[in-house]
Amino acid sequence: MHARPRGLARVSLRVPTVIESFLGNLPPSVLSTFTDLETQHDLFGEALQDSAILTDHKKVREISMKRAAIEPVVLASRRFKAAAREIEQLESAIKANADPDFVAMAREELPQLRAAAAQALAAAVSTLVTADDRKVGSVIVEVRAGTGGDEAALWARDLVDVYQKNAARRGWSCEVLEHSADAAGGLRSATLNIKGEGVWSEMAFEAGVHSVKRVPATETMGRIHTSTATVAVLPEPEEVDVKIDWANDVEEAATRSQGPGGQNVNKVESAWQIHHKPSGIIIKMMEAKSQQQNRERARRLLMTRLHEFERQRQHADRSAARKVQIRGGERSDKIRTYRWKEGIIADERLPGEYQLRDLLAGDMSKIVKDLLDSETAKRLAEL
Repeated sequence: MHARPRGLARVSLRVPTVIESFLGNLPPSVLSTFTDLETQHDLFGEALQDSAILTDHKKVREISMKRAAIEPVVLASRRFKAAAREIEQLESAIKANADPDFVAMAREELPQLRAAAAQALAAAVSTLVTADDRKVGSVIVEVRAGTGGDEAALWARDLVDVYQKNAARRGWSCEVLEHSADAAGGLRSATLNIKGEGVWSEMAFEAGVHSVKRVPATETMGRIHTSTATVAVLPEPEEVDVKIDWANDVEEAATRSQGPGGQNVNKVESAWQIHHKPSGIIIKMMEAKSQQQNRERARRLLMTRLHEFERQRQHADRSAARKVQIRGGERSDKIRTYRWKEGIIADERLPGEYQLRDLLAGDMSKIVKDLLDSETAKRLAEL
């Protein structure tokens, strides 16, 4: 006897199904969520077979990333349901069969099936709580020098290097949208666009104040200084998420770039400036040599900032989310401390310590895994 998917939503108070018996303290809505995600997964698969969609590489990438984000949940959910159906069939057969040898064999097999079902359910629930995060495949990362003068700017540059190396290791694309250099060779600020599977669920942990304790290059007495850099991580929205009246609410104009690059950079109007009048946001983009590229980047950055602005307005309890991420940039606001002399990293959200050399090489896998495990445990407790 097979448990029918439609029957899963009707929880029987008298004779619970095998599937429901595994839920324990989990809400019954978990089952309907699994079913919804399985349907979405199938629809995404059908869309990727559609010839009209296959000609649009951007659309194919977006659908593929969304499908990949929920696939671990779907596969684990289907393994759980399959094992539960086998358990139900065996239990029914034991009741109906008088053959003692068959009954003994079936009873020997049941513990293994129950263990497999429990393991699959745990995996499905664990990946479920991060599935929405994994759907976001593009983020805007803003790094700014905090307290510490020139050393803070050098530290901001080092963090940008770490994120670029990590993106290369993960197979993500990383594009510098804008940056402001410091006279000492550091960065006062930089804005990156990082794209790839799982980028939001991993990079979101970087939001906050990063504190470094080391001897600055400019320090003649060998004293250790503490400097900070602030990091904000924002999900880049799809165009449908933000409505902009480009004709009436936005002023756009070509302008001349400023800074190093020769007379051509300063004379040719390759930079692009956008002023969004309702919000007061002004963006000037001049990193690319092409005016068209600068215009496209400026528009994307405006959409991202307006998306965050709207998100804060709609969710009062999470208003000023960006400010919470970076707070005041003070040393006491840190989420992570990098101790150069000892070669270790201490994250305020985790109990252990991590190797500094690994992170500087762009290998963030260990600390990200522990942060993901901790966050998953918190979300599971809230179910």
